[in-house]
Amino acid sequence: MSRELQLRIYSAIVMVIVVLAATWAGGMAFRLLAAAIGLLVYYEWSKMTRLAETSLRSNSFGWLAMALVCLNMLVGSADFTVPLFAGLVITAAIPALLRRVSWWHPGGLFYAGLSAISLAAIRGDDSLGLVAMLFVFVVVWATDILAYFVGRAIGGPKLAPRISPGKTWSGAIGGTVAGVVGGYVVAMAHFHDVGIWIVVVAFALSIASQIGDLFESFIKRRFGVKDSSNLIPGHGGVMDRVDGLVFACFAAFFLAIAFSAGASQSVVSMGAFLFGL
Repeated sequence: MSRELQLRIYSAIVMVIVVLAATWAGGMAFRLLAAAIGLLVYYEWSKMTRLAETSLRSNSFGWLAMALVCLNMLVGSADFTVPLFAGLVITAAIPALLRRVSWWHPGGLFYAGLSAISLAAIRGDDSLGLVAMLFVFVVVWATDILAYFVGRAIGGPKLAPRISPGKTWSGAIGGTVAGVVGGYVVAMAHFHDVGIWIVVVAFALSIASQIGDLFESFIKRRFGVKDSSNLIPGHGGVMDRVDGLVFACFAAFFLAIAFSAGASQSVVSMGAFLFGL
């Protein structure tokens, strides 16, 4: 076994242990993990897109905004998190609207900040949040793994050859089926009786996770980088590992907001929404 493969295996084991332990513990432990992911994602985004080189002031504001969002998420009011985040993103977008900086500046804040917020919102502080987070993990992991193996086994037309030449339509379809089946199994294991809603949600999250993968591939190709960073030995960067996960969380988060607005009622918890309770 090569040293590089050993590094990948050891790093993967450590990552799985840390993520699952924090997910099981919930509360402050998971919010700390979500905040760390958000901050590291912003670091990698700013490095890849060279934000400090194009506007040090806007990049500094981005770091300040991320610090405020994460601090509020850890010790502040949950009801204030989204308004605070929205206000900071709008503020960051003003220079882009005036064409003083590129849209990569507010885009990085939006992507990284929402990564932390949506992860923490899905896990929440109750046992239903634990099941919801495991549901999202399984949908994303099953999608990613089966898309790779089905794509290699069947091949066929490319999904997005200009962005990610290795991805095929067969892999995308196989991954989506696996994600839906995996999510359904998790829901059945906890509730024993689930309806078509869980299939719809799992399908949406599986599609979103693949879009997230393509989105990061687009950024790396746009800026000519192989990995988002070298923070994780043998695996590249944090964005390389969570691109599909955070887009699935984005989808769940925005679906909950849309449902809340359409039904004129607040969503009690993300877990309750995902499982149609």
